[in-house]
Amino acid sequence: MSHTGVRPARSGRAAVLVVALCWITVVFDGYDLIVYGTVLPELLHEPGWGLTPGVAGLLGSLAFAGMLVGALAAGVLSDRIGRRRAVLLCTGWFSVFTVLCAVAWDPTSFGAFRFLAGLGLGGLVPSANALAAEFVPRHRRALVSTLMMSGVPIGGSAAAVLGIWMIPAWGWPSMFGVAAICVVVVLPLCWRLLPETAAYHRARGDHERAAEVDRRFGTTVDESLDEPDDLPGLFSRSYAAATVLFALATLAILFAWYGLGTWLPQLMRESGFNLGSSLSFLLALNLGAVVGSLLTAWAGDRFGPMRTGVVAALVAALGLAGLLAHPPNVVTYALLVLAGVGTHGTQCLVIAAVANYYPARLRGTALGWALGVGRIGAVAAPQVGGLLLAAGLGVGSNFLAFAVAAAVAGAVLWLCPRSARSRTAADEPLPVADAN
Repeated sequence: MSHTGVRPARSGRAAVLVVALCWITVVFDGYDLIVYGTVLPELLHEPGWGLTPGVAGLLGSLAFAGMLVGALAAGVLSDRIGRRRAVLLCTGWFSVFTVLCAVAWDPTSFGAFRFLAGLGLGGLVPSANALAAEFVPRHRRALVSTLMMSGVPIGGSAAAVLGIWMIPAWGWPSMFGVAAICVVVVLPLCWRLLPETAAYHRARGDHERAAEVDRRFGTTVDESLDEPDDLPGLFSRSYAAATVLFALATLAILFAWYGLGTWLPQLMRESGFNLGSSLSFLLALNLGAVVGSLLTAWAGDRFGPMRTGVVAALVAALGLAGLLAHPPNVVTYALLVLAGVGTHGTQCLVIAAVANYYPARLRGTALGWALGVGRIGAVAAPQVGGLLLAAGLGVGSNFLAFAVAAAVAGAVLWLCPRSARSRTAADEPLPVADAN
């Protein structure tokens, strides 16, 4: 294989295959996360369960608590056992336990299944992003990461659309049965077609297998070839400030994104809308997130993920703050689209920035750390939303809390060290191995 840095023609097809497979798993990840918000209005009236908004918020937090543990564990796991195995393990795990939610007999069993599903849901995103990032050049990772992460709101959009049709016909358990498709169809496809990366093999010192992957898939030499054996850790002097700030930005933006995803249908129900209309507002939020993925992919590639992330977070904050004025329905839809663009777009850009900033040996661990700490925000958001409603503060208190969180995310990204901004710039060239 040439060491000139020119990617062979086959590499494009390999990258498309890997990103597509990872994207499909992320679609189901997004579906399984947002599905709770679609069924929440029905769960609050489930006979014999006796759910209050506070308890419902706690149930919503359990999946995110599992995601916190899963993200932290899978980041290290993907660096140890490989990105491919971690993706397969997490996909199968969260799909099985999501299906089991359909047969939950009380809030305790439902919460247990949601927590266990969360372990796999949290582990998938850092593992899949690390895998996809290592099949594309560094300067394309903002594009690929944001495009692939569009699977989350697309999955959420599917949950909203299916909920409008399936819940009245078959009840809320049918929404969790959809995850069986992932077990039966998606997992076997990934098992057969998803490769391990050359970068992972090199990071483990297996240069022979890395060369084989290069030959089969046309990948280029990754920056891991030039990494010293005494590579500093996430909290070394070189990386500590960025490591902390990336995690804080993720925590704040996930608070806003998953708080909305959990409570938006119920907030709109309390504002006087029926189930179908309430779910259509959730659909608007997720469609905005899909559009946001495309816009931020382009902008992140052109201007850099850090700079674009600051703007996207402020767009989300302004959109959510606008909802406090109780605008007409058309304006409400538009503001929710902006909120989706900004919240999910910011998270995609943070993932891209982390993937660019850290070397291959630390990439999976760094993604797992940022997303794992970020899950603290996802865990807190459903509970905070439920407590605000239970305290009688109204739907506006939720929108205000989520708007403040988005603004905080933008401020934290702005404070990231200059070194992080420069190393995640859009025009940074792909490192080339020294032919000598």
